[in-house]
Amino acid sequence: MIDRDRFPIDPWRLVETRYSEEDAGVTETLFAVGNGFLGLRGNYPEGRHAHEHGTFINGFHETWPIRHAESAYGFAEVGQTIVNVPDPKVMRVYVDDEPLSLDLADVREYERTLDFRDGVMRRRLLWVTPSGKEVLLESDRLVPFEDRHVAVERMTVTVRNADAPVAVDCQLINRQDGQDVYGGHPHAPGVADPRRAERIDAERVLLPQEHWQNGTRTALSYRTASSDMSIAVLADHLIETDNEHSHESHLEPDIARNVFRVEAKAGVPVTLTKVISYHSSRSVPTGELIDRSLRTLDRVVAAGVEGLYAAQRRWMDDFWQRSDVRITGHDDLQQATRWCLLQLAMASARADGWGIPAKGVTGSGYSGHYFWDTEIYILPFLAYTTPLWARNAMRMRTKMLPAARRRAAKMSEAGALYPWRTINGEEASAYYAAGTAQYHINADIAFALVRYVRATGDLDFMAREGADVLVETARMWTTLGFWRQNEGEESFHIHGVTGPDEYTTVVNDNLFTNVMARFNLRAAAQVVRLMAERAGREYRDLVDRVQLDPGEPEAWERAADAVYIPYNEKLGINPQDSLFLEREVWDVENTPHEQRPLLLHFHPLVIYRFQVLKQADVVLALYLQGDQFSAEEKLADFEYYDPLTTGDSTLSAVVQSILAAEVGYQDLALDYFEHALFVDLADLHGNASDGVHVASAGGVWTALVAGFGGMRDHDGELSFDPRLPRDWPELQYALSWQGSQLEVALRRDEMRVRVRSGDPVTFRVRGGVHTASVDAEAVVPLADQGPVIQGRPTMRKYSSMHREDGSHLEPTLPPVTSAIPIVADDLMERATDPHSLD
Repeated sequence: MIDRDRFPIDPWRLVETRYSEEDAGVTETLFAVGNGFLGLRGNYPEGRHAHEHGTFINGFHETWPIRHAESAYGFAEVGQTIVNVPDPKVMRVYVDDEPLSLDLADVREYERTLDFRDGVMRRRLLWVTPSGKEVLLESDRLVPFEDRHVAVERMTVTVRNADAPVAVDCQLINRQDGQDVYGGHPHAPGVADPRRAERIDAERVLLPQEHWQNGTRTALSYRTASSDMSIAVLADHLIETDNEHSHESHLEPDIARNVFRVEAKAGVPVTLTKVISYHSSRSVPTGELIDRSLRTLDRVVAAGVEGLYAAQRRWMDDFWQRSDVRITGHDDLQQATRWCLLQLAMASARADGWGIPAKGVTGSGYSGHYFWDTEIYILPFLAYTTPLWARNAMRMRTKMLPAARRRAAKMSEAGALYPWRTINGEEASAYYAAGTAQYHINADIAFALVRYVRATGDLDFMAREGADVLVETARMWTTLGFWRQNEGEESFHIHGVTGPDEYTTVVNDNLFTNVMARFNLRAAAQVVRLMAERAGREYRDLVDRVQLDPGEPEAWERAADAVYIPYNEKLGINPQDSLFLEREVWDVENTPHEQRPLLLHFHPLVIYRFQVLKQADVVLALYLQGDQFSAEEKLADFEYYDPLTTGDSTLSAVVQSILAAEVGYQDLALDYFEHALFVDLADLHGNASDGVHVASAGGVWTALVAGFGGMRDHDGELSFDPRLPRDWPELQYALSWQGSQLEVALRRDEMRVRVRSGDPVTFRVRGGVHTASVDAEAVVPLADQGPVIQGRPTMRKYSSMHREDGSHLEPTLPPVTSAIPIVADDLMERATDPHSLD
């Protein structure tokens, strides 16, 4: 589905060889650069013809009152939306006073690249003007990882065959509120899509504060109208040329321009470098932020811009050494894999106290909110390659604990209840059925926390911050759930919740929720007991912080042991929830493609009446809590739920790939993996233009390492059961395990594990115990790559079976009188959770 003439295969670069307006939004996303704090979409420096002129600061947001069609107690009241901050990318070029406009220009050569080795976006094009002048333009864009507040735009213009007047118009534009000289808005017009960011109705979002120009330096600063956040952006401009040149500047509240006029001689280049600095705050006045930006610019300019590029390459070399996954013999998959891994770095490396937005800093999709995506799909990559980033991401949750406590109290629960979607820690999900009802986020956070500590051995973080989260999330389950007795046996149930599958909402005893809650309760009890036994002072501090009752751990364990896990003897499967099997079976196999995703073509109440899944729900539980299910249960559950899963969520394919590989559907596992791998690169879900699906990118790493690589870490024990695809000669990946750096190489007949640095590591491979060290590589012979089942599961094997009431499990489709997709009007944008359509 990728035009390989336009996007050729290169294992270390994403390359575009031809300009096109048709998919501008997608390529803006694909060629975006960022560092987790600051992100610049891949807009052209000409500043025209964009899907979204986007520049984003992680966590910098505006708030607005949510208007519910029918409000009720406890509904989210204040929405939060990431703000499109002033755009620094514009560097317009004029030759003979004629502007370069790619839609009209005679472009003879064109190449744009995103180099994975240094994270720099570059462009080279040859423009022939109507008068026959050949103009070579070479530009690059850098957002450094080591200097989180900095961005660099650099352009070299060379008129090859004639003398000509050249002008370069460098701009800073507040597109959030205003327009540039061509008009236009940060968002493209068209049919609204509830997956996009909410529109803020305020007259202005960014209120101008101190603005000034001094020589080639420009400063703009703003305060948000409602959230009261502040931001300053400064730019300095450095020109290098042997041509005569002059400079002039213009300043308005929403646009600042620095124009360089050059009398260019044939073949004599003009290089203009724009160094930009952003600083933002929740409370600091803009004057102070301007001072910080000035210091940043002074330091960078004094040290030399080339130093930023050199430091970036060194940083990226280290990143690839600890993060690369190598797929021998498949450069197309290798290219896509490295693009995904780079996206994870650009979304998380310098988040530094903020969370990881669902789109990173590449777009405004999902309003820049943080979801469970971080804990389940992104944290594994961080924890097993760069633990510091994982720790920073977990600290975002620990800092939100006070707000989570307030939310739990409002929802009539004890402990803490984390928001389903948020930026500032408050719940921002307006559609409670597919948002707030997803209580499983508490357990997802607890699971990620425990997994991080087991992988890294960071007991200090657990004692000082993590244990508080475990205690408070466990407390929530004890009040949300309730006890039942039946013939002398007691069981613990959790009703009125929504699991990961948002096509079934507000159900009783959702299996994923119950299984994860059980883990949360047990983990809290275990950690508290271990702290009491081994860390007296830290335990006493914890008791004081959370007012811990000595009897609570025993109560948590009692509830965990009694959590009800649904099971249907007749079908031999775990029902997704208590009533799931009573619903009609949706005929997913025969659903027309034009009716996908279902939620854009069917009312939610229609979908809720059927057995149909937006994403793997039970299957995700089988992976995350794999030691709690037998191999037979996993196979039976996968074969039942896979045909019912639409994959309308980009979070689904990676999980289906992992379980398909484990139970034996190895060709199907590869199909799902490739779907996840190309979600954005091939725009498979039609919304890559709104930003990178960062969670899917994280899932790609997990599908490689845990799916085909067979890595598991249940109870803190490292183990492997590989499933190498039959046409892959070798799969290699790096792991960080409790301070040691490992290199794993998987072939069909053997697995090799080498410790690059650190202590020896002991692990299991299919039951056998092995140890690798710096001095002794472990070589493990493999008889096979696990079970192999051909084809894919279908519902045909169940169509002759009966429900409890005697009716057949015959797949069917709801009647369709018209196929008119929904249009997200203002009410939909306010009252629907955009993330539910991922």
